[in-house]
Amino acid sequence: MNELVYGAVTGIIFGFLLQKARVIRYDKQLGALRLMDMTIVKFMLSTVLVAMVGVYLLYDLGMVKLSIKPTILGGNILGGLIFGLGWGLLGYCPGTQLGALGEGRWDALWGVLGMLVGAAVFAESYPLLKATVLTWGDFGKITIPGILGINHWIVIVLFIVAGLGLFRWFEKKGL
Repeated sequence: MNELVYGAVTGIIFGFLLQKARVIRYDKQLGALRLMDMTIVKFMLSTVLVAMVGVYLLYDLGMVKLSIKPTILGGNILGGLIFGLGWGLLGYCPGTQLGALGEGRWDALWGVLGMLVGAAVFAESYPLLKATVLTWGDFGKITIPGILGINHWIVIVLFIVAGLGLFRWFEKKGL
């Protein structure tokens, strides 16, 4: 039960931050798709960097266990293409469409319905996918620190430095 409460609370906070950062606006979505407005990219990159630090800090303190999922290129590529196609057609990614629906934009309802249909199609086609696409490029449960054989904090610091450099470049370019 506590996990559901934590999930609900963090989901509400994340939705609030999406709305406050104005990343659920259609013009921001279109700007990101056209690589002309990096507001969404900056928001998500900052979220990933903060989460990276938080998760590994909790891991090092023994408060959480990591559940590394296998890296399967076939599934990642196919899923990325479907995700990008849906985002391009609708103008919302899954998180922002739920935020837009929460703001009363009914056009986002089509995306929610699309996700439900997509989940049903995936569930029905899973046996076929498991025997084909989900075997292509199966690298198992890997991480960047594991591949490099170094401490995860070195990778985290490098990602933060690269992220800050990218933020600076975006600001210089007016993105």
